[in-house]
Amino acid sequence: ASADAPNRVLLALRGSGQGVYVGLAEDTFVVASEPYGIVEETARFVRLDGESPAHADQPASRGQILVLDGALAGDLAGLRRIAYDGSELPIAESEVATAEVTTRDIDRGAYPHFLLKEIKEAPLSLRKTLRGKIVERDGLLRADLGTRTIPPSVMEGLRSGRIRSVRVIGQGTAAVAGQSTAVLLDELAAGRFDVRAITATELSGFHLAVDMSDMLVIAVSQSGTTTDTNRTVDLVRGRGASVIGIVNRRNSDLTDKADGVLYTSDGRDVEMSVASTKAFYAQVAAGALLACAISDLAGAGSDRRRHEILTELRRMPDAMDTVLERRQDIAEAAQRFAPQRRYWAVVGNGPNKVAAEEVRVKLSELCYKSIACDVTEDKKHIDLSSEPLIFVCAAGLVGSTADDVAKEVAIYRAHKAAPIVVASEGETRFNGALHLVTVPVVDPALAFILSAMVGHLFGYEAALAIDALARPLREAREAIEDAIASGVTGDQMLRRVSRQIVPMAQRFFDTLRTGSYDGNLEASTAVRLSGLLRDALSPQPLEAYQEDSGKVGSPSGLIDDLTAALTRAIEELTRPVDAIKHQAKTVTVGISRSDEAVLDRSLVREVLATGAGRDRLAYRTLKVLGDLDGAVAAVTGFTRYQVEGDPSADATITVVDRGGVSLSMPSRVERNSSLRGTKRRVAAEREVLVARGRSDGRHVILVPEVKGSQTTGITLLHVRFHEHLPVATIRTVLQGYDRRYDRLVDWVTETEGSFRDDLLIDVPVVDLLVAPISEVADRWRSQA
Repeated sequence: ASADAPNRVLLALRGSGQGVYVGLAEDTFVVASEPYGIVEETARFVRLDGESPAHADQPASRGQILVLDGALAGDLAGLRRIAYDGSELPIAESEVATAEVTTRDIDRGAYPHFLLKEIKEAPLSLRKTLRGKIVERDGLLRADLGTRTIPPSVMEGLRSGRIRSVRVIGQGTAAVAGQSTAVLLDELAAGRFDVRAITATELSGFHLAVDMSDMLVIAVSQSGTTTDTNRTVDLVRGRGASVIGIVNRRNSDLTDKADGVLYTSDGRDVEMSVASTKAFYAQVAAGALLACAISDLAGAGSDRRRHEILTELRRMPDAMDTVLERRQDIAEAAQRFAPQRRYWAVVGNGPNKVAAEEVRVKLSELCYKSIACDVTEDKKHIDLSSEPLIFVCAAGLVGSTADDVAKEVAIYRAHKAAPIVVASEGETRFNGALHLVTVPVVDPALAFILSAMVGHLFGYEAALAIDALARPLREAREAIEDAIASGVTGDQMLRRVSRQIVPMAQRFFDTLRTGSYDGNLEASTAVRLSGLLRDALSPQPLEAYQEDSGKVGSPSGLIDDLTAALTRAIEELTRPVDAIKHQAKTVTVGISRSDEAVLDRSLVREVLATGAGRDRLAYRTLKVLGDLDGAVAAVTGFTRYQVEGDPSADATITVVDRGGVSLSMPSRVERNSSLRGTKRRVAAEREVLVARGRSDGRHVILVPEVKGSQTTGITLLHVRFHEHLPVATIRTVLQGYDRRYDRLVDWVTETEGSFRDDLLIDVPVVDLLVAPISEVADRWRSQA
């Protein structure tokens, strides 16, 4: 799009890896990187081809540009396709594809998270992957995958011996699932092939050869659009290798690149959670089918062993359902042990090393942990000093191997680690486990699947347990938002917030004392949040905040800092489950400033005009000055003093500046710099004081200038008060200054029984402000 053509969009794709799909909906073009991104609007789409040159003899023509005309949105006529060399590439109706996934495939239903839904759907997904692909011949089960998965050319290469090596590639969870395929194929083929599992990037970066025609590459991808995997597929096919894809989505890029495709589930099993789970099980099952079929075609290994594996695969969904029934036990372990431990590790040996790798990925994604993954017996040689939570994948272990792992678990426990062990039912050797989760007995070669399922459930429940720690903090922040939304400001807002956050703060402090925050909340965050909560809940919140923070104490400042601390803690504790951190960033709440109204008062402006710094005037000071403003008729002069030292000891005071009537007045400070008398009181108490001179009867207001908890200066204003004021005005003045109104009412009603506000207008304002309360109260008694 451009300013000259705002109704036109240009899309471009060159090279492999990424996908660009344009859906043709009613009066609308929908652009997405994968087919399921368009299915809510339409099933019809056009896919860009970034690799095929428009002219075979002109490499520069590789790549496509698609121009979308908004005036013809939704119609094929609104699309113009151009090759990178400028050649026109008309789009035929036959090139419009139909998506095989629909909106029903991405419905969360009644589940709280897609992840839980997908874990519980895993047994069904595995069943669908096996459906129609296992047949019985001569009393033995065999994998029958057909030519769409294993093309005739690959079958010929396996039978003739032309294919001598197999590489199983992928990235992330797909790469882990690929490891299980390689392990099983190596066993079933009995050494016939050079079999290795390797990430796609490692293969393309370090292990390419000029001629790879003797290699079969099994590429595993949940989406079929993984850039690194697809690029590696292009490179190995260009060197003569054959490629079979294990893919979760139809119409994806990998399905177009591979020689053959084995769909997991039914090829429409969409996963919405970022952390892939059910695809892992389906990929493992698909890899097992391929391992059986490839070794069978090559005439290698034992038909009986393949029969046993396929039999166990058929039973596996029922075993997985049994594990799902034990979710509550797994949840209790996660809630009890996961939040408190900062360091985690996952271990496994043999096939269980695959489960350990997969569990590590999921725990990292769900719980935001950097997690070590080691061979069980090697862990004691590495990092037991961190006293981690250790998730031990031990399902299917038997004999001396199980004995050895039980000893390792005891060693972990002796070093103050927290081992959570997954073992087969009937095992009694793991007494050293802090918690033992048992799973059904299945073939040892496939038992790792059940270890992984327990790990997936543990990761889900651990993420929920960590996230739940943020609940009282979220509620406290909501209370702040409510206070802001209500329109109250200043002291009213602070009082409302302090009152409403009491139960949330108590829950936070109670949980903090149990150590449950130790594993996930940074120490600096916990200290800062605890301090600000205590400030907000103290009898004098602004004074406490100012003393602790060294900042000027104001409601907005305290609430700003409290909100920021809450937000930081919430971010450290939030585990969104279906997303990942950089996709679910918690947003800081904006706070409305409430100091401005106080700063507009004339008396406050007069103080600032003397040169007193705003950062040295506490909000409480500003508030008192604002309340006194109505009583002051004029400011006639000022003197600013600098205070050095401790007012309770041997502090000194010097004149910094003067103005108005003060210029002609002698000052005791010029003769004696010791801080004494009224000024010492103001410096020590850090409170505004209204006073009347003993010798000259002049009226002054003394204003403390404070940095943190230390008085650094005093501004003295010479003022003239109004003689009398209306009842409402003087009541506000007296209530704001040292609560003199409440104190006066208490003195009077103690003997008179009631207080008459109307008599306030008869008493000189200055007397109401500076005379002892007991003397002022006598005015009411004389009227009785």
